[in-house]
Amino acid sequence: MTEYRAGFVSIVGRPNVGKSTLTNALVGEKVAITSSKPQTTRRAIRGIVHREHGQLILVDTPGLHRPRTLLGERLNTLVQSTLGDVDVIAFCVPANEAIGPGDRFINEQLDQYPRAKKVAIVTKTDAAPKVKVAEQLLAVSELREWASIIPVSAPTGEQLDVLVDELLALMPESEHPLYPAETLTDEDVTERIAEFVREAALEGVSDELPHSIAVTVDDLIERDDKDLVEVYANVFVERDSQKGIIIGKGGARLKEVGATAREQVERLLGRRVYLALHVKVAKDWQRDPKQLGRLGF
Repeated sequence: MTEYRAGFVSIVGRPNVGKSTLTNALVGEKVAITSSKPQTTRRAIRGIVHREHGQLILVDTPGLHRPRTLLGERLNTLVQSTLGDVDVIAFCVPANEAIGPGDRFINEQLDQYPRAKKVAIVTKTDAAPKVKVAEQLLAVSELREWASIIPVSAPTGEQLDVLVDELLALMPESEHPLYPAETLTDEDVTERIAEFVREAALEGVSDELPHSIAVTVDDLIERDDKDLVEVYANVFVERDSQKGIIIGKGGARLKEVGATAREQVERLLGRRVYLALHVKVAKDWQRDPKQLGRLGF
């Protein structure tokens, strides 16, 4: 009889190497928002992968980077505290980009966590020719001694089962699952709604703006008489000029953000949703300890 194994895997890598996309693909549901913008993930989001012979608790972390703001410092601290507690650290490197200083910086940081086994995941294999994938596997193997190196494609699902099996084999034995079978994430509903709004707001904005966007949910009101959930959320930016960008001409952009986010929230709640968004300015919140605290960092 196969031993039941369960434990924690932290998925690390520089920003935008496909960590959140991989997390969602392994869990089978969207638990982490995705965007082409760096620093999309700002919390340690847990996604739970269930198999007959084991359970993986995936911790999708913000990308480790050299911080430029207090928010950046706090995100790095969050990643580091997460890494101290996991059974396996899975380091993601995309197949379609050469290993650079950012990857080497993270690889060096991994030495600080001797307890965790180290696995390398070469992501985005669908975006690179086979010869390029092979070259990347070789380059990754030269970084350090890995417990395993696995090439995967989250969008096509290629090798995901292999990855799950490899990770489960590295987990400690467990008498029982750590989470109930129906649990896919330990994020609460309001956190997930705020993230869906932020994801919608991130699309199509310029490079500097994404870092300045934060979202909070003020209220969630269930209207059983109308089979409707009312959601009241705030989108925070750092300057008045950014507020104008988010709202758009005649409110057109904010309407678009609302429509995109509402679709995701309705899917999450399984009900019709009325979503009210208010855009507010919290001046330089990324550098202000008090405001960071109010926004949940």
